[in-house]
Amino acid sequence: MVEWYYVGVDVGTASVRAALVTREGQVKTTAEEMVTIWKPHSDHYVQSSTDIWAKCCSTVRVGVRDCVRGVGFDATCSLVVLDQNFQPVAVNQDGEAERNVVMWMDHRAAEQAARITSTGHRVLSRVGGVMSPEMQPPKLLWLKEFYCWTPDAAHFLDLPDFLSWKATASLARSLCTVVCKWTYCPTEKWDTSFWTAIGLEDLLENDHSKIGSVTCCPGSPVGEGLTQEAAAELGLDTGTAVGASLIDAHAGGLGVIGADVRGFSLPCEDQPITSRMAMICGTSSCHMAVSCQGPLFVPGVWGPYLSGMVPELWLNEGGQSATGRLIDHVVKGHVAYPQLQEQAVKGGEHIYSYLNRHLSFMAKDLGAPLELLASSLHVWPDFHGNRSPLADPTLRGAVVGLPLSQTLDDLALLYLATVQALALGTQHILEAMTQAGHNITTLFLCGGLSKNPLYVQIHANATGLPLVLPAQTEAVLVGAAVLGACASHDYSSILEAMEKMAKVGKVVQPDHELWSFYRKKYSVFLRLHVHQREYMALMND
Repeated sequence: MVEWYYVGVDVGTASVRAALVTREGQVKTTAEEMVTIWKPHSDHYVQSSTDIWAKCCSTVRVGVRDCVRGVGFDATCSLVVLDQNFQPVAVNQDGEAERNVVMWMDHRAAEQAARITSTGHRVLSRVGGVMSPEMQPPKLLWLKEFYCWTPDAAHFLDLPDFLSWKATASLARSLCTVVCKWTYCPTEKWDTSFWTAIGLEDLLENDHSKIGSVTCCPGSPVGEGLTQEAAAELGLDTGTAVGASLIDAHAGGLGVIGADVRGFSLPCEDQPITSRMAMICGTSSCHMAVSCQGPLFVPGVWGPYLSGMVPELWLNEGGQSATGRLIDHVVKGHVAYPQLQEQAVKGGEHIYSYLNRHLSFMAKDLGAPLELLASSLHVWPDFHGNRSPLADPTLRGAVVGLPLSQTLDDLALLYLATVQALALGTQHILEAMTQAGHNITTLFLCGGLSKNPLYVQIHANATGLPLVLPAQTEAVLVGAAVLGACASHDYSSILEAMEKMAKVGKVVQPDHELWSFYRKKYSVFLRLHVHQREYMALMND
């Protein structure tokens, strides 16, 4: 019997990955290549769409086999700018045309985002009431005001849609991108009054051709499949089905949230998918929950987005702007980091495996549970602003309880306190969603941080909820492959494909004996935010 395969391509912050995935969701081969990031100014992060597409092609060619039925792309929600001939247009005053991608984490447009929020326009109700600088309208407004885009700038695409266009020559936009990052509404289409109110009425010309006239649900077939040129570049057959793309975090959601959980004694068993939250945790983290009875409006949390991840379901998307990136920042910036590196190399370990083991030894020496080691050390983790549920990009991080010493033990404790703070941030998001009507009983994790057992266990303990880890560690790539499987019509729907291709690997239960400790820690966590805002108000008075 001939095996059917699907190719999933994931464009993350720093790399492109591709996987060959079976109809049952098993990852057969993977390949990865790094992409270039430029930082021309503070808070500016820029990439090249030419570089990204080249890396997509080279990674796919590594694992190509016969019988590839479909291709799915996911990518960060970065902004790509092209001219009338679909050539790159520079997004910085340095004029380097190849550098035509404003990255998702680029916060140059914070002031424009605040101005858009101040309009109080009705579309803001679908983004938690606050416009984030990580969305596309403020980035577009910055480009207009500071770069004075020329007539050359004719096409503005989310990076996932750029990849679909390169593959198929179709400019159809995925509802995932335009709904989640551009304020599009599937039932009401583009709100012309919004774009006029913020000074971007020129994007409305020619039936919104610059930002998208045609949309489609994630996983639906795009165009006529791979063009001859794209097929040759990717090493696949012309006409191979291409599914409408997803933002990378949303692909991770598809790769985990729909898994069949029968036999694992989880509270979400025999319950609708609305009882689950997908956490995609890597450089940053996203918290995805869906509702089916209608839209739920959560202050400070993005959405509700109709068909933003799963067609016909409403998506709410919380998040943390820096998670893996924050842990790296805290650890690698510590004076004891060289010593940590030396010890990890001696033991043949990754630095975080070493830190986890070092903390276990410290706890054993003190005769106390590991997580209590940081009882007097507290971190407010918003070093890159707060995405949810406070929706305040101006917030900054804080650490309370630092000693004068700077030993390897001190570094380990600061690492522990940072991981705990990120877990408490997840609890903060969960509480906001619960108050708005969500009933989440189980967390489904994927992404790089889900491979860190300490990060996973602390999230279970701090939230009091069981965590599900996927059988395939590359769940984002499985989610991307789901799109290709749907586009090829080998599955009738995203829901069917998720259930068949996503698999439970491991369940992590919370340690309820630590619940009281985390309630106290959470109370301190919330007070840190209040005090920080008071300090900032005093300094700005």
